Amino acid sequence: MGKDLIIVESPAKVKTIKKFLGSKYMVQASVGHIRDLPTRSIGVDESRDFAPQYEIIKGKEKVVKDLQEAAAKADTVFLAPDPDREGEAIAWHIAEVIKNKAKDIKRIQFNEITARAVKAALEDAHDINPHLFDAQQARRVLDRLVGYKISPLLWKTVKRGISAGRVQSVALRLIVEREEERLAFIPEEFWTFRALLAGAVPPPFKAELVKIETNFAKTLKALSGDSKPGPKKILIANKAAADAMEQAMAGQPFVVSQVEEKERSRNPLPPFTTSTLQQTANQRIGFTSKRTMSTAQRLYEGIELGERGTTALITYMRTDSVRIADEARKAATEYVEQRFGSDYMAPGGKGRVFKGKTSAQDAHEAIRPVDVTLTPQDVKEFLTPDQYRLYNLIWCRFVASQMAPARFHDTAVTLTCGPGQWKAKGERQLFPGFLAIMPKGVEEEDCALPPLKEGEVVTLQKLEKEQKFTQPAPRYTEASLVRELEELGIGRPSTYATIISTIQEREYVRLEDKHFAPTDLGNVVCSQLRDHFAKLMDVGFTAEMEANLDKVADGDLGWVSLMKDFAADFDPTLQAAAKNMAPVKGGLNTDVPCPECGKPLVVKFGKSGEFLACTGYPECRYTTNFTRDEKGQIQPQERPKEEHQKEGTCPKCGGDVILKQSRTGSRFLSCSNYPECDYAAPYSTGVACPKCGKGSLVEKSSKRGKIFYSCDQYPSCDFAVWDWPVAEHCPQCDSPILVIKSGRGKGRHIACPNMKCKYTREIDE
Repeated sequence: MGKDLIIVESPAKVKTIKKFLGSKYMVQASVGHIRDLPTRSIGVDESRDFAPQYEIIKGKEKVVKDLQEAAAKADTVFLAPDPDREGEAIAWHIAEVIKNKAKDIKRIQFNEITARAVKAALEDAHDINPHLFDAQQARRVLDRLVGYKISPLLWKTVKRGISAGRVQSVALRLIVEREEERLAFIPEEFWTFRALLAGAVPPPFKAELVKIETNFAKTLKALSGDSKPGPKKILIANKAAADAMEQAMAGQPFVVSQVEEKERSRNPLPPFTTSTLQQTANQRIGFTSKRTMSTAQRLYEGIELGERGTTALITYMRTDSVRIADEARKAATEYVEQRFGSDYMAPGGKGRVFKGKTSAQDAHEAIRPVDVTLTPQDVKEFLTPDQYRLYNLIWCRFVASQMAPARFHDTAVTLTCGPGQWKAKGERQLFPGFLAIMPKGVEEEDCALPPLKEGEVVTLQKLEKEQKFTQPAPRYTEASLVRELEELGIGRPSTYATIISTIQEREYVRLEDKHFAPTDLGNVVCSQLRDHFAKLMDVGFTAEMEANLDKVADGDLGWVSLMKDFAADFDPTLQAAAKNMAPVKGGLNTDVPCPECGKPLVVKFGKSGEFLACTGYPECRYTTNFTRDEKGQIQPQERPKEEHQKEGTCPKCGGDVILKQSRTGSRFLSCSNYPECDYAAPYSTGVACPKCGKGSLVEKSSKRGKIFYSCDQYPSCDFAVWDWPVAEHCPQCDSPILVIKSGRGKGRHIACPNMKCKYTREIDE
């Protein structure tokens, strides 16, 4: 009798599962997807019901061969990729390539990588879910059609090499339209009043002006000189009104008119879903969605924990359910009672059950620790800083969800002074409850009020009046963008990290102080798509498409029918766009004059990003980088004067070859007779490439301006180093080159580029 074979996605899972299944099973990894649509063609036959033309992903040939050989030896093959649509697709593709080798193929799924969960999954083996696979296939084909058919229009009209995405473009639209809203916003002046007051006993407290007596409010309105009603929160509209209010209060006492006291309970939040984990990790520990998901993936697949071996720490991290298993709830309740006592247990002593959204896919539990007794502190020494911080967040949120409410004593005090009504609020914690394990943020700290009674006159210690202006809606952060995508039904929680990283990598948006701002390229792409693909860019249509994909997954809608309905509108829209989409390759017009010739500058989109160029080209070759101010106005950046160094004679025309610098910082050689002579070459270090031996290492710079040195035979040779190379072998490890580094405390020194080798020496000047 042969062994059974379990095929998972990642090598990390192999190690975790082997630990508790022993030698009875073979366990191998597909290392993610093994087949996909081709990279150099659309790969979808629209005339044959959108039939996809799948092929083995380049570099996965050996993986496929190994899986086929293992399948041939097994009695049963259990396909165990992740328990979601993407995992179902991976399982389906594996089944396709091994079906002629395997005797029996089954699908298994588990929400956590533990002996109990995996053994239970093996007992519940079933066939691949064709509806779930169809939903993933429909999404893949939709995205391929949109990307492959719209992107060439953008190449033709905007810039070569950029692309459009079905869901990413709608996310871009949200960011662009928020920026348009901000730029169109007209701020309104208003004034606030705050008073620092003292009662009979400490501490002093602050009160804020919240209401003005009706007749006096009319007087202040007249002083503002504007009869139009402004925002409701504006009580005092200008300095004249503020001065009048101050005069009306002068010498008037602050009298307590009402004291309201009540006890309030605050319940804990439910355990994390994918979306809330991404939002909270961004807000509390500054993680991007991509960083959160990649770190969570490692915690789910398993971490080497010393004597414990490779151990999975959290349940599956792609879920929109807040449900938790009964045994997990019981374990958390027992942990809370043991560590904090029965007072800290959730009401009833049996844990807390949370209700999710009606639209939630409840196939998986919420994200929680696999073993609640394995505290973050217990495993800290085995985790990277990122892993520890995220595990701590997940663990604390889960345990807190099964604890008693926090209790507070709230006090709200109303005071009068002259024609104004003032409010002061205080909070005092009576019982920490779940906050014992998940403390409030600094901004939520208690603010206690002294004991006050109605009719009491309090003392004014300080009066502050401050001019302010209404603010537009803030730009999106990663957390608020994820929340907006979820609320609007755009994409799915498992896709948010990809959506956000894609629009950044395409340079459609940039982060400014942790907030997203569209680039000029992003604005142009959004404008082109919004004008010519109104339905595709519509938020409602995109959300409806997600709902239809859910119907496909549930077996209530055929994926081919979905594709036909989509194509019926998309194809004619595409044809119209091909005729009507106006080119902007000449650049975006600006009203900024060229400092050298006076002609208008335009915004151009180059390989290294956006820049300003003169419309007088080729007579005037002025270019420069630029920024935009808060109003979106262009601010050209001054260019340093170029002093070109002669480096030799041009091999094409005999002119001088001079050393120049690209916009991103790397140096290159160019003929001084440009543009009549177009000779150019990268700046060479004179060091032969140690990998291929054919090329030499030349200076390059990344899009973000970081200098590196790579082989001039790229892409046939991909060798590169970050530091200036030296043509010497390392005397310790025999590395073919050394490099010049600048380290803290060491200054410039020669070192080995091999990270495992510690060879260094001073530079012999």
